[in-house]
Amino acid sequence: MSVPATASKRSGRFSQLLFYALPSLMTSVAALPMALFIPAFYADELGLPLAAVGAAIAASRLLDVLTDPVIGVLSDRSRGRWGRRKPWMLMGTPLFLLAVWQVFVPPPDATVAHLLLWSALLYLGFTMIDLPHKAWGAELSSDYDQRSRITSVREAVATLGQIGILALLVVLALQGVEAAPAQLEGLAWLILAGTPLLVLLAVWRVPDGRPERFEHAPRGFVAGLRIVARNPAFGRMIGCVILFVAGIAIQGTLHRLVLKDVIGDASAFAWMLLIENVATLAMVPGWLWLSTHVGKHRALIAAALWLAAWSVPLVFLGAGDTALLMTLIAIRGSSFASVLFLSNSMAADVIDVDTLESGEQRSGLFFAVWGMAIKLSLALGVLLGTLLPAAIGYDPSGDAISPRVQTGLMVIYGLVPAAMMAAGALFLVRFPIDRSRHDQVRAELETRLR
Repeated sequence: MSVPATASKRSGRFSQLLFYALPSLMTSVAALPMALFIPAFYADELGLPLAAVGAAIAASRLLDVLTDPVIGVLSDRSRGRWGRRKPWMLMGTPLFLLAVWQVFVPPPDATVAHLLLWSALLYLGFTMIDLPHKAWGAELSSDYDQRSRITSVREAVATLGQIGILALLVVLALQGVEAAPAQLEGLAWLILAGTPLLVLLAVWRVPDGRPERFEHAPRGFVAGLRIVARNPAFGRMIGCVILFVAGIAIQGTLHRLVLKDVIGDASAFAWMLLIENVATLAMVPGWLWLSTHVGKHRALIAAALWLAAWSVPLVFLGAGDTALLMTLIAIRGSSFASVLFLSNSMAADVIDVDTLESGEQRSGLFFAVWGMAIKLSLALGVLLGTLLPAAIGYDPSGDAISPRVQTGLMVIYGLVPAAMMAAGALFLVRFPIDRSRHDQVRAELETRLR
């Protein structure tokens, strides 16, 4: 017997979408420092080797290779009063908060092992919140454009969270609180106070969609994974997201270090990121408009190439170029949120193709694989953003940085991410699921679900 879909083509008032997106406000507050603050903090303040710090953060993501599929599959199979997704978000919140404190406010004698352990647990708690949250969003609507609206609201709220923490850092700096330990402790308290409240609001105010499912032959877990593996559109999405996210993470890892050791103005760090995120948020409606007119995959290609093109001039900056750096970062970053919300919206469309073939809506499994790709890409970006500078002789704790090393650092900062973004865009050329193909898939699904 089939289970009828409850996700309408245009489900959800804006207020409901806003409540759904609220948990992203706090998870983004934690995610940003892991890429931008933590590597430099553990290397500069605690005196740990930069390459070892990068390796520890990268290694902590290896746990996700095991936990993401387990959480995704169990989330898909969960049944109960609170639906499939909400219980996992509630269970993940306490672990997430404990690990945030341990990573952001480490003891003075913290070692690389401390960072490795608590980063791994932080990412586990993050997965228990974020993976079901994204799967839940994919099930709120079956409409091609509405899915982009859902993911754009989620990414806009996440960007607002990042703007909030950057504004907090600016306020702290104006009050004379510029030390990294004090800043990270302030962020930790903010996360501890806000995350439980926002998760509870989302769980309370937004319904959990029932899964789409029709009769099919029984299959095991491995057989189900084979169906995922032979989905060509999903393979392309994994390829592009690995290059996109890793390239962005390289720049994120090096922002503070470039300001300190090339531009010579470390105090501009929070201001630069604040301006970048404001530009990102301001352009979300523009990229959403473009996606509704030319299609998601073409809009995503344009966003990636925009980011790549404006990364190239970064190579030519040097001492005193603070204003020019901030301008380029703002222009380059105006497409950042669109890369995230468009790729997530496209992933939801890919799941429909799998539902048609497999007979069940396995959003949790797909977003587990999707989340693994993103997390490993972030780890790759942090790893490259620390190992490549170390390979050219860069030492952030050194007293003086030679011009040769400064030039090499800017090449890593600008050209390497630009090349990765451009290469990632190639995966989207002639993407197999456009609006027309998605309408066909939905029509077939609706017929079989009756």
